[in-house]
Amino acid sequence: MAAITSVRGTGLPVHGDDLDTDRIMPARFLRAVTFEGLEKHVFEDDRAANPAHPFNNARYHGASILVVNSNFGCGSSREHAPQGLARHGLAAIVGESFSEIFLGNSAVLGIPCFVAEKAAVEALQAEIEKHPDLVIDADVDSGVISAGKLGIQASLAPALRDAFLTDQWNPTAMLLADFEVVNTVASRLPYITGF
Repeated sequence: MAAITSVRGTGLPVHGDDLDTDRIMPARFLRAVTFEGLEKHVFEDDRAANPAHPFNNARYHGASILVVNSNFGCGSSREHAPQGLARHGLAAIVGESFSEIFLGNSAVLGIPCFVAEKAAVEALQAEIEKHPDLVIDADVDSGVISAGKLGIQASLAPALRDAFLTDQWNPTAMLLADFEVVNTVASRLPYITGF
């Protein structure tokens, strides 16, 4: 693990409110034992129905910052949705709002989800569509998103912002880093040792 202080890269704009996890990662791909290969199935049904979908557009190949509208990641709590996005190479998301569960699932993968006002998000989406090679800088501490001449004030939930900045965003890695301490505490717990 390492602190995440900023994310830099090109953007991928996906328009639409209430894009749920069923659309981000269709249910038939939840049977996998591992998350390997999920990046191939992000928005698969939407992409099949719409050849012009941004995830099909070569102009956005290699993008690392997804830019979305409101209530992104709503619906079921499937962690496969942010897993697929992360494996696709997306390292941050800028949007108007996010489902709370999606937000948490993204955070433990090291994906900061920046919240900005509707007009700012739409302006960023429009700039990316005009200039797909536009480099975007997203600062975790200040919440400032810079993209060419465009500057946006965004925010992260304070607890998540602090976790990214202090290298505390991955609870599994934190437990493994102190595995002996965890074992010592576990050895004293009757509901673990008493069986």
